[in-house]
Amino acid sequence: MKIAVICANGKAGRLIVKEAADRGLDVTAVAREENRTAARNVLQKDLFELTAADLAGYDVVIDAFGTWAEETLPQHSTSLKHLCDILSGTQTRLLVVGGAGSLYVNPEHTACVADGPDFPDAFKPLAAAMAKALGELRQRKDVRWTYVSPAGDFQAEGERTGKYILGGEELTLNARGESVISYADYAIAMIDEAVKGRHIQQRISVVAE
Repeated sequence: MKIAVICANGKAGRLIVKEAADRGLDVTAVAREENRTAARNVLQKDLFELTAADLAGYDVVIDAFGTWAEETLPQHSTSLKHLCDILSGTQTRLLVVGGAGSLYVNPEHTACVADGPDFPDAFKPLAAAMAKALGELRQRKDVRWTYVSPAGDFQAEGERTGKYILGGEELTLNARGESVISYADYAIAMIDEAVKGRHIQQRISVVAE
């Protein structure tokens, strides 16, 4: 299996690359700058300059793009559209590192985490931008995508426990009533999905046990 991880030098990207490499998978790090990951194969190129030829031959492309500055928030949509356009009509699967703000908190799927009174105002623009990108992704019937939302508390420095609970469109709590997962355990879930490919054109979510 050949996997490409885009924006591989980021915190999530590096751990996803490491998880793939530790399992002996053929993983390529795609990044604008010099490789800072465990990958032996490297494509040094900006996401927006990638072409269909660059990603040809990969079984899975993992999009670990992230941006938080207000002026760059629209890139959540434009970057995902670019990747969808160059993967359109191919068998290559696109797995997306998503957000938790768009997870539903009711069975009717009319209210999201970001709509709650306790959701921090500082994160609302980011959550809105990522939710917009997800909405646009749902319209792409020409791409074999999977959107992977983390738990509400997504911990960059959290420990790798090797265990997680797989959820769907709704916010899932563990036995302790928590919505939390480390980047390392999220990486496990991401590579599990890359290998198994059970949720084509679906959004899934993960939370620590």
